[in-house]
Amino acid sequence: MTRICKDGFEREFIREEREMYGIAYTQNILSGRWKYLILWFLKTKERRYTEIKAFLGGISQGSLTKQLRELEADGIIKREVYPEVPPRVEYSLTSKGTSLVPIIDLMEEFGKKFGEKE
Repeated sequence: MTRICKDGFEREFIREEREMYGIAYTQNILSGRWKYLILWFLKTKERRYTEIKAFLGGISQGSLTKQLRELEADGIIKREVYPEVPPRVEYSLTSKGTSLVPIIDLMEEFGKKFGEKE
């Protein structure tokens, strides 16, 4: 099935299973309990770290930092530090991140349609 090595996906898998690789690549980027919600929260405007943390409620500082760093490393979000005292840091979607918004919107619609009803 999916063959992931320490440096990402094995070349043979990418070459032989191109369609499956596309799904696996997207899943790999979005893997993490909070990433979907972070992307949903950033889809309309840039946000500060404290805003994201408050929105997510029960997330620890370490978990949020890890999720944000992974999204940044994957080119999904941009972290901008403003030279102020104290420093202001804002997160926003990159063009690559913006291209994931339709997927997040479809997940939202699916959940509304088939999730628990009040």
